[in-house]
Amino acid sequence: MEGCLPPECAYIDSIPALRSLDRLRFSQPVTFFVGENGSGKSTLLEAIAANYGLNPEGGSANFHFSTQSTHSALYRAIRLGKSPSRPQDAFFLRAESFYNVATKEEEYADIAHPSARYHQRSHGESFLALAQNNLRANGLYIMDEPEAALSPQRQLTLLAEICRCAKAGAQFLIVTHSPILLGLPGADIYSFDSGSIHLCAYEDTESYQVMEMFINNRH
Repeated sequence: MEGCLPPECAYIDSIPALRSLDRLRFSQPVTFFVGENGSGKSTLLEAIAANYGLNPEGGSANFHFSTQSTHSALYRAIRLGKSPSRPQDAFFLRAESFYNVATKEEEYADIAHPSARYHQRSHGESFLALAQNNLRANGLYIMDEPEAALSPQRQLTLLAEICRCAKAGAQFLIVTHSPILLGLPGADIYSFDSGSIHLCAYEDTESYQVMEMFINNRH
């Protein structure tokens, strides 16, 4: 992935990690974006999803709706390099607009494609079900803070699903603060802290360090 910023993306200059970005390579089936709030993780993830043709608010390529257009123009400034074997499926799952995606899923339903009725379950149960129902082998899955609605046990469930699909050929790009999800063996972790986007070890992530510090010193 590479590109240069158009004039309408001038505000990106205020985000050090994105200002210094030239090229980013995804060499593993699972790639995590980590960093402090406001470091540019979700902005870049959203731009990748929109550039790929997915709805900025979430869903598959067949979801076409907008409750409020808040995504940046960054998606027009990047170029995605794709492998010869194009993913057979793609889905953008983001915590903040899950309700809108679940609502549209009901509206799009028909006899051939009945609704999963996500609104009839708890928030965590429906969020996990939406993820499980849309994960396939040889798919591209872009997730923005999927742990937000999930208990630690359900995060482990999602982790197992991601691992299963990744081994079957799927690719994942995930923004997360979860030390559970970040623990997936073999995944690349890109940190957006310190003014640049760089690979880091699991134990060097703030999510892991803060959690370890709290658990060992909670008194």
